[in-house]
Amino acid sequence: MNINPLTAIDFYKADHRRQYPEGTTEVYANFTPRSSRLANVIDGRFDNRVVFFGLQYFIKGFLIEGWNKGFFQQPNEDILNKYKRRMDTALGAGAINIDHIADLHDLGYLPIKIKALQEGERCPIGVPCLTVVNTKPEFFWLTNYLESVISAYLWKPITSATTAFEYRKILEEYAEVTDTDKEFIQFQAHDFSFRGMCGIEDSALSGVGHLCSFVGTDTVAAIDLAEDYYGADATEELVGCSVPATEHSVMCMGMKDGELETFRRLICDLYPSGIVSIVADTWDFWKAVTEYTVTLKEEILSRDGKVVIRPDSGDPVKIIAGDPDAAEGSPEYKGAIECLWDIFGGKITETGHKLLNEHIGLIYGDSITLERAHQILENLSKKGFASGNVVFGVGSYTYQYVTRDSFGFAMKATSGVVNGERRDIFKDPKTDAGTKKSAKGLLRVEKEKGTYVLYDNQSEEEEKGGALEIVFQDGELKRECTLVDIREKLTAAL
Repeated sequence: MNINPLTAIDFYKADHRRQYPEGTTEVYANFTPRSSRLANVIDGRFDNRVVFFGLQYFIKGFLIEGWNKGFFQQPNEDILNKYKRRMDTALGAGAINIDHIADLHDLGYLPIKIKALQEGERCPIGVPCLTVVNTKPEFFWLTNYLESVISAYLWKPITSATTAFEYRKILEEYAEVTDTDKEFIQFQAHDFSFRGMCGIEDSALSGVGHLCSFVGTDTVAAIDLAEDYYGADATEELVGCSVPATEHSVMCMGMKDGELETFRRLICDLYPSGIVSIVADTWDFWKAVTEYTVTLKEEILSRDGKVVIRPDSGDPVKIIAGDPDAAEGSPEYKGAIECLWDIFGGKITETGHKLLNEHIGLIYGDSITLERAHQILENLSKKGFASGNVVFGVGSYTYQYVTRDSFGFAMKATSGVVNGERRDIFKDPKTDAGTKKSAKGLLRVEKEKGTYVLYDNQSEEEEKGGALEIVFQDGELKRECTLVDIREKLTAAL
């Protein structure tokens, strides 16, 4: 689909220009996470701050590339006829005057200023991530004309980056408790979400949100996006990585009675060194774990690398850490990690936890959530196993089972100028519990005691200060960040 930036709106935006009071010359708005009530986070462990991420992609990819190619660089007549046709066929002939669209095309750039926090910063709920205002009085209508597309582009990468950071916090905590190598953590949550996302762009942008906190990914397009829009260079830094791995079609094609031979061929012939991940639940997971690994023990231990067993069905908490309701002493009762320990052994960390032999490991990638990851690590720790025994494949159940309401994102106008006088505006619905109450007037955000604080009702001079810095103005990117910058900020926040 070729996106027409002019029609990347809700229809009701098209005529708001006439609905504002006569004499309006400025509309000033902000984009803010308003609530975490519906967020997929762990109660009591979330500190009500989201990871700000995705604005640079939106600016480069949509506000600059999209508007230039799809609007400003197109013939004026073509643009106007196309826009008029869309409005006439949907809203009625002549419903929308197009003179203001012609004026914008003649101007040749978006007369908009965006001020924002630096990407990678953690923004408290209720504090704006960014503000938007028109820079030319005749284009006051453009500020909130962009509301829907700003929201559509930003809520998801912020939500994904926040979720990834929450995984990182849990893994850091249990690495400390069980003495797992901190360097391993960056590989310990692996992005498996691609196939469950809403298209390639969605998966790639969400995938870079994951890469803000980890390097493990199977979303190849996320690395491309990081290089194209966030200054990453895979030849100079570890942007993202993966390993050879099977899927069920591979295992099935080897046939059930040849599954052991498929394991052997993978381990000995195709991948005699390095990491290889083998899905093991095609027929009988516990047979694969307790019989095949015993048969192939010497081959596994003699490899220069690690064989990673991948369960892919069942209750991940019970599969990995054991089912207390199963028959005592059975593989199901022990769980996969304990079964592998019984076969391969390993070492005892300084905290007294068991860490599997370096030649064997486990990754689980089906329906992992923050709650389940936390429970798995907690149960393993209680049984005396280190967190470093498991890698989590984090899929669309985590990254797609979310909405704009997960963190209550909304873009609202809080100030404007009418007939030369500033009007500080706000909403406070009587029928709402307080979540939808907006700030009022011009806004300033300051960093105080390690977090961000909102000040509203600011003067024009006060609004110029604070932590919100100009990122985009009059068609140009004014501040740029890299994936390295973002990762450094988040690492410092752990």
